[in-house]
Amino acid sequence: MSEQAGHAARIPSSTKLRRLGPVNWVLARAAARTVSAPEMHLFTTLGQRQGLFWAWSLYGGRLLRGRLPRVDTELVILRVAHLRGSEYELQHHRRMGRQYGLDAHVQEAIFAWPDAPAGDGPRVILSARQQALLNATDELIKHRSISDGTWQQLAAHLDRRRLIEFCLLATQYDGLAATISALNIELDNPR
Repeated sequence: MSEQAGHAARIPSSTKLRRLGPVNWVLARAAARTVSAPEMHLFTTLGQRQGLFWAWSLYGGRLLRGRLPRVDTELVILRVAHLRGSEYELQHHRRMGRQYGLDAHVQEAIFAWPDAPAGDGPRVILSARQQALLNATDELIKHRSISDGTWQQLAAHLDRRRLIEFCLLATQYDGLAATISALNIELDNPR
């Protein structure tokens, strides 16, 4: 099933070496094993644009392993995916978020932000740093900018290099969500 339920993928994924090229073919196979799926459709779709995909993979990988702590990175990605309704990104990053300390209750709080999540679980109090990241993510994604007050709030927690990285990370995943949606990329583990 594609990202947009009921719609076929606009660019069919391919696991053929000829379509992906050797580097992308290896990346796609390794990524599928990592997520325990028969195929990672994002890679087998975008990988068909061989050189561009390789460069994008390096850039995306660098953002995942940048100067921001990985728990912050996953918080930002989860919020962007939630705001954009990207089930593909959510499926992958819910699991990754748990690996870096964002349990199901914290993720509920991220998705419900700025309201408290409804439900039976324990009430999660997000840290001032998490709140600053969420405020800045919301403004950047919704308004394509960050207000001075929110910037100051964020700058209290991030140095100059991390502020730049935050902006690149949030907009990278916003663009990725748009690409996944436009291409109707299939979920790797449909429910």
